[in-house]
Amino acid sequence: MKASIPVFSIAEKSLARCTQCGICDEIVACSSLYAGYAEDCVGCGACYLACPNEAIEMKDREEGNQIRIRVDDKNFSVPEKVTVKKALELLGYRVFAPCEVGGCYSCAVEIRGETRPSCVTGVKEGMEVKTEFSGDRTPRRLVHGWMGHSVGGVGTPWHLKRVYGYVEAAAFACGCNLRCPQCQNWTTTYCGKEVALTPREAAVLMSDARRRSRVDRMAISGGECTLNRSWLVEYIHELRRLNHDEKARFHIDTNATILTSDYIDELIESGMTDIGPDLKGFYLETFMRITGLKDKDLATEYHKTSWEAVRYLIDRYKNRIFIGIGIPYNRDLISLEEIARTGEEIFKIDPEVQVCALDYRPEFRRKNISRPGYEEMVRVWKALKATGLRTVICQTERGHIGPDEQTNLYA
Repeated sequence: MKASIPVFSIAEKSLARCTQCGICDEIVACSSLYAGYAEDCVGCGACYLACPNEAIEMKDREEGNQIRIRVDDKNFSVPEKVTVKKALELLGYRVFAPCEVGGCYSCAVEIRGETRPSCVTGVKEGMEVKTEFSGDRTPRRLVHGWMGHSVGGVGTPWHLKRVYGYVEAAAFACGCNLRCPQCQNWTTTYCGKEVALTPREAAVLMSDARRRSRVDRMAISGGECTLNRSWLVEYIHELRRLNHDEKARFHIDTNATILTSDYIDELIESGMTDIGPDLKGFYLETFMRITGLKDKDLATEYHKTSWEAVRYLIDRYKNRIFIGIGIPYNRDLISLEEIARTGEEIFKIDPEVQVCALDYRPEFRRKNISRPGYEEMVRVWKALKATGLRTVICQTERGHIGPDEQTNLYA
C-alpha cells in the first residue's frame, strides 16, 4: 500500500484484478457514479483503501481549474475535483481525518447546515463550508451491527465466554486509523456509505439490542470506536442515562493507539466499565507489519500510546473497571518468542490482568496466510502462562482455551 495518496489524483480500476465483488459499490462512500468512474472522482482514495483485491490505483492528475468556495465566511479559490479535506489543507487548515473513508466523522464540517465528512466529500462551485459548527454541535459517526454476541470481545471477562447464549449486545463503529492487511472486520473498517448517527440515536439502538438479547453488557468495537472522541464520550454517557440499573455494563474494545490518559479519564467519567485494548506487537517492526502502517513516526506514536494506555488503565483503574488485553497471533506476523516477550512485559505491569491471544485468520488482503491450528494456539497459551500470567485465554478454531488448561481445553 502506498504511504499516501497524491493531492491531485484519480481512482483507476484494473479490470484484470477486479473480481466484481461489489465492495466498492456496497460500502465505499464514492463521489462518482461508481468507483473508477473518472468524471466525478475527487481522488479521496476510499475505494483504493477498501478494495480487497487491490484493483484500484490512485493515479496522479493535473491540478485542473479553480472554483470558488466559501470557508468560515471567507471566499477562496481552490482546485476542482478534490475533497473538502484537501481543499482545506491547501488553504492552511489542519484536518484530523484518521479513517479517510467517511466512517468516523472526525474530519466533519458543516455544509449547508448538514454535518459531512470532509475526507470523502467533494468540493463544488459556490459551496459554503464551516469548520466551526454553528450552535450546539451534535457529533455523528457511522455505527452498525446492533446484535447479540455469544462470545464477546477482548474486554469480556473469561467467565462470561463460557456461558451458553448471548453474553452482550454489540455494535461496530466504522472507520479505522490502521491499515491492517489481515483486517478481521474490514467491511466495517472501510464502510462509509451508511447513515451517520448521533450518540443519542446509537444509544437508543444499543439499548434496544440489550433488551432483545436479554443481556446486561453493551459493547462497541470497530473498525476503531475511539477515533471520534466527542462522539464516543457522549455515546457512553447516553447509554448510562438510558441504562441506569446497577447491572448495566458499558464495554469498549479498542486498538488503544490514540487512547491517551486524559481520554481514558473522560471515558471512565462518562460511564465506561469494561475495556479491551489490543497490543499489536512488542516490537515496532511487528506493529508495523500487523497494522500495515508505512509512516514510521506515526507507527512509533501509535505503538507507544497503546502500551502506555495499558499501563495507565491498570495503574489507575484496575480496581474500578474490568480490563482485558488482546494479543494477535499468526506465525507469519509475530513469532512465538515475541508473544512470550509481550507476556513478560504485561506480567511486569500486572500478573492478574486477563490476556487473550487472538488467532488471526486470512482476511482482506492477506489471504496467503493460514489460520493457526488448535495445537499451535495451545503452544501460544503455554508460552503466555509460562511468563506467570494468571488469566490467559486463547481464541482457537475449536473455541476458547481457558485459564485452567486441564479443565478448559475444548475437545
